[in-house]
Amino acid sequence: MATKEKKEASRVVKGQELEVEHLTEITDVSPKQARALLRKHGADWTKLKDEAEDLKEG
Repeated sequence: MATKEKKEASRVVKGQELEVEHLTEITDVSPKQARALLRKHGADWTKLKDEAEDLKEG
């Protein structure tokens, strides 16, 4: 039986592009920054918002 390999590097696909758009709208970060945050934290929106705020301030 063949097993499917997961592509960790390009985690943002299909529905996750909506998460990128949502994160950019609510936090004012760039789509590139939003993708990096989503890869790092997944769907932990509390951490995503906190780190996005830190990016805006820094």
